[in-house]
Amino acid sequence: MPRTLDDARRWSRIGTELLVKAAQFDEAGYAAPSLLPGWSRAHLAAHVAANAEALANLVHWAATGEPTPMYASPEERLAGIERGRALPAAELTDWLRESAAALERGTAALGEERWRTPVVTAQGRTVPAAEVPWLRSREVCVHAVDLANGVTFADLPSDFLTALCEDVVAKRSAVPGPALSLRAPGAAWELPGTGEPVLVEGELADLAAYLTGRGDGPGAPAPTLGTWL
Repeated sequence: MPRTLDDARRWSRIGTELLVKAAQFDEAGYAAPSLLPGWSRAHLAAHVAANAEALANLVHWAATGEPTPMYASPEERLAGIERGRALPAAELTDWLRESAAALERGTAALGEERWRTPVVTAQGRTVPAAEVPWLRSREVCVHAVDLANGVTFADLPSDFLTALCEDVVAKRSAVPGPALSLRAPGAAWELPGTGEPVLVEGELADLAAYLTGRGDGPGAPAPTLGTWL
């Protein structure tokens, strides 16, 4: 079943709640590694906070018609993460919470016709503004897990996990990789690629973790997939 704007906004709210609850760290907690190679929890929190502000730029674009890029440049995007991860723990947590709240207020104020406004993502894709809540829900839900503080894919809504798997399969299908047959209760996907398809079976949460490069695959050994998102 196709995801809707209301679905994505609901997932975004749930993911934000999980993320902010997991990010109650002191200085030592933020300095610890996240699940993303080379990034501390502080790097990750700064990235998600900056992402909220960047997506708020797209909401402003949709609301006013004034083209407002997510980031001034790739270099400024990275510089913002570096500045953020150096903040005191309380300030970083406040930024994470307040930027998410500001984005939610902006999206709540958009009229129905404004959701159809074309905007451009940081990757250069032109999408309707209605895509913004989905982009945000992926960020907060998946990175809540990446904070490595108790949240797992099993804590995420099952309909979000289904939409996430569909999204990742579509994107991984566009690049070379191993052929996979993915099976979960009530769901199945075929990932085209090289070689005979490898059967990967398990719970939906386990498949989502595997497809995003955050698990070895349930059951029998499966090909290693690079980190997605």
